[in-house]
Amino acid sequence: MGFDPWDAAFVADPYPAYRELRERGRAVWWEATGQWLVPHYADVSALLRDRRLGRTYLHRFTHEEFGRTAPPPEHEPFHVLNGNGLLDLEDPAHARVRRLVAKAFTPRTVERLVPAVRRMAGELVGSLLAEGGGDLLTALAEPLPVAVIAELLGVPEADRALLRPWSAEICGMFELRPDEETARRAVRASIDFSAYLRDLIAERRTRPGDDLVSGLIAAHDEDGRLTEQEMISTCVLLLNAGHEATVNTTANGWWTLLRHPDQLAALRRRRDPENLSTAVDELLRYDTPLQMFERWVLDDIRIGDTTVPRGAEVALLFGSANRDPARFDAPDTLDLLRADNPHLTFGAGIHYCLGAPLARRELEASFGALLAEGVPPLRLVEEPRWRDGYVIRGLEELLVEF
Repeated sequence: MGFDPWDAAFVADPYPAYRELRERGRAVWWEATGQWLVPHYADVSALLRDRRLGRTYLHRFTHEEFGRTAPPPEHEPFHVLNGNGLLDLEDPAHARVRRLVAKAFTPRTVERLVPAVRRMAGELVGSLLAEGGGDLLTALAEPLPVAVIAELLGVPEADRALLRPWSAEICGMFELRPDEETARRAVRASIDFSAYLRDLIAERRTRPGDDLVSGLIAAHDEDGRLTEQEMISTCVLLLNAGHEATVNTTANGWWTLLRHPDQLAALRRRRDPENLSTAVDELLRYDTPLQMFERWVLDDIRIGDTTVPRGAEVALLFGSANRDPARFDAPDTLDLLRADNPHLTFGAGIHYCLGAPLARRELEASFGALLAEGVPPLRLVEEPRWRDGYVIRGLEELLVEF
């Protein structure tokens, strides 16, 4: 089976196809979307740091100069929202916004959230336990990160049910070749979420709190303040990036653990924080939630023997890089004690995930709550199915019982 993101069997297990891609070369042309696939760890790691590539090209070229077609005007609300977030900005705008966001989203902010994260994880596991089991995706994996991001942003509890649907609809546009209905839903969600955050920002201007939105309003330096659009885009990115990856790492991670009962039993025996942290990193490596990260080629580059010209697009295959035997010993083996584990799940370079410390804390709390003393072991009720979609790869449900 070759590389085919629209094939259900490939989505369920892309790793054999990655092995084949790595054998074929360092840059493999893929006609279906007109991209160069980059499957090797060393190349993915280097290109994430290479300023000849960019998440956007509009800071240097027009669409016409770059040989690309502008998106349809009706998609503009999505592109305005997405284009003003840290993930799609390039320097100098990226450096300014990241510096200002970092002033509000500090390590102290993350640590202040940890007790609430642990409490929420414990409560969700308690509810699952009282039911005797259920869908781990909807009972724990989805509600915990939404609640944490809502707590971080200061979104009232009554409004939190709005966040997950908005996030899912916006993230649909990050898949390969999204159809027009996906785009329509993403545009509608972009408009609605932006309007909601605009009202929240207006309220925090008059009544600031200790939440991140208030911190973003207050953040400023010699280059000025964040614009309102940059604040809105930052909040949406924190939900989308932090939420989708954490949801899928939780569900995919438990699916992995349940298929490796010896590793799971050993983890239950040694559930101290250090071992749990090491195990979470291995789960992030072993079955990567974000499989592909795309970049535009701003100046000609060479990848191995291949010259990739300006105007081309490369697809950096995180899932393949994290299973590359040139970097990881026995990469297809789950090793929850793996010490040397520089996985690329959170990216690298200037676009390294700002929320990685919070995501790790959430995952440690989530897995820790289900592994806690007095919580019976989980058992799989039925084998899960994978959702449509490859770039952000996750399960439809994960039915378990105690």
